[in-house]
Amino acid sequence: MDIEQKVRELAEQKIADRPDLFVVDVKMHPNGKLIILVDGDKGVGISDCVAVSRHVGFHLEEENVIEHAYNLEVSSPGLDAPLKLRRQYEKNIDRTVEVKQAEGKKREGKLLLVAEDGITIEEKIKEKGKKAELVESFIPFSEITETKVLISFK
Repeated sequence: MDIEQKVRELAEQKIADRPDLFVVDVKMHPNGKLIILVDGDKGVGISDCVAVSRHVGFHLEEENVIEHAYNLEVSSPGLDAPLKLRRQYEKNIDRTVEVKQAEGKKREGKLLLVAEDGITIEEKIKEKGKKAELVESFIPFSEITETKVLISFK
C-alpha cells in the first residue's frame, strides 16, 4: 500500500463519525511535505484539522509508515483551489463558478444543479445587437478540465 493511500485511510478513519466531513485529497510531495485536504458540507474548522493531524501523525509514527523526515499539513482547500469532488460541487450550488473546458473555452455562471454526469449553470449569453439573456447550460464532467468558485467582494 502506498503512503498516500494509507494516509487517506487514516484520515477517513478519524472523520468516520462526522458524515459532514470528507477527504478531498492526499499528496506526498518529494520534498517531504505531506498534505491532507479535508472539507465539509458546512465548512471545516481548525479543530477538525488538528484532530485529523494528530490522529494521522500518531499512527504514521506508531506504525513507522514513512521512513524519511516529513512535514504533515492538514487544511481545507483554499478559496482558489479547483473543485475535485462532486460533493464539493453540491456544496457550492448557487455560487458563481468559472468552468474551463478541454479546448480552453471558459464559461462563467451560477451553479444551479449537480447531476451524476455533469453540472447545470446559468450563464449570461450576449449576442451582437441583442440584450444579454440568462441561459441554463448543461456541461458534462467529461468536458470539464477545471472548475473554480468565483469570489465576489461586492
